[in-house]
Amino acid sequence: MSDFYQTGAISTLHRIGKENIPALEEELYEFNKIRPITLILPALFTEFEGQALPKILKELEEVNYLTKIVMVMNRTNAMQFREAKRILSGLPYPVKIVWSSGERIGKLYNKLEREGLQIGEDGKGRSVWIALGYVISQHHSEVIALHDCDILSYDRKLLARLCYPLGNPNLGYEFCKGYYSRVTDRMHGRVTRLFFIPMIQSLIKILGHLPILDYLSSFRYPLAGEFSLDIHLARINRIPSDWGLEIGMLSEVFRNCVQSRICQVDLTDAYEHKHQELSPEDATKGLLKMCIDITKSVFRTLAIEGVVFSKGLFHTFEMTYLRLAKDMIRQYEDDAAVNHLYFDRHSEATAVETFARGIEIAAKEFWENPRSSPVIPNWNRVTSAIPDFLKQLKRAVELDNK
Repeated sequence: MSDFYQTGAISTLHRIGKENIPALEEELYEFNKIRPITLILPALFTEFEGQALPKILKELEEVNYLTKIVMVMNRTNAMQFREAKRILSGLPYPVKIVWSSGERIGKLYNKLEREGLQIGEDGKGRSVWIALGYVISQHHSEVIALHDCDILSYDRKLLARLCYPLGNPNLGYEFCKGYYSRVTDRMHGRVTRLFFIPMIQSLIKILGHLPILDYLSSFRYPLAGEFSLDIHLARINRIPSDWGLEIGMLSEVFRNCVQSRICQVDLTDAYEHKHQELSPEDATKGLLKMCIDITKSVFRTLAIEGVVFSKGLFHTFEMTYLRLAKDMIRQYEDDAAVNHLYFDRHSEATAVETFARGIEIAAKEFWENPRSSPVIPNWNRVTSAIPDFLKQLKRAVELDNK
């Protein structure tokens, strides 16, 4: 059973007592009549050939409260796109695929670039952004939910709990972040446990309890890929195109939303998905790349909030992080012992040393070019530059899906 502790910064919606998912789904079915819900699924074609996505689609066949599903696919050729359309045609409600790597969407990307609107490289951030734009262009969704397609332990209760805080008009939330435990026979979630949490605690120790730091520290699993948001918030939020997507999204929500309208919800007691390689020797991929991008995203957010950086601050931060993260290894080892979990102290220490190197690289890159930002302009900015862009996007997706 979950605890019922509230951090105070945002609302935490726990899993308490006996679950009744059919009752939640029945309510969502009624709420959908006044708060229509669209589900976005970012996917690669390789996920159709894996174990997770087929199970997810099977579970979604039993869901009756969605208005539409929008799958956004990048790095996908024409043959794979047609096969994906065939597979998705079996679902019992409207499904559209935003072919992010297709020719029509590619022309729209080029048009944005010519207008001076930088949309970043092909990746999850840009895919999520273009999918949000397509949902906005439809004018018939009030709530957007998003989750990944690599969740091996997926069941439909995860989606119901993710949608409910925004689907229920009586609750009044505008943004909801999912969280869960990442435990099998051992602890997972290395980037959250060994990097993000001690990083934020280190910054609080150095800079004090800034509102943005207290806000970020209140999330139980800030790097979770599952969230739901109000359609109006989707228009004004900017989205990073790199690995800083999740933290960049939280930072945008902090700027654009009253904290009483923000919540996090416990989605499930078991969550398993594919694990990224640490890649300690290659700063262009794996968890090291993720660490660098997230750190720079946090630095940019703090700079926007008025924090003045110096080389001395960076050095202090790096040393403070390293000490706190190493202390946390001992805490996690004790936690694993009392729960009889496998614990590899050497691999945990290697991860911390890799993340410390990532922080050093991020600090150097940010110091040399603090204005460098992979953040994609929000949809209000796009429609200001190209007033009919959403109509063009809608038409491109409809033609691709014929």
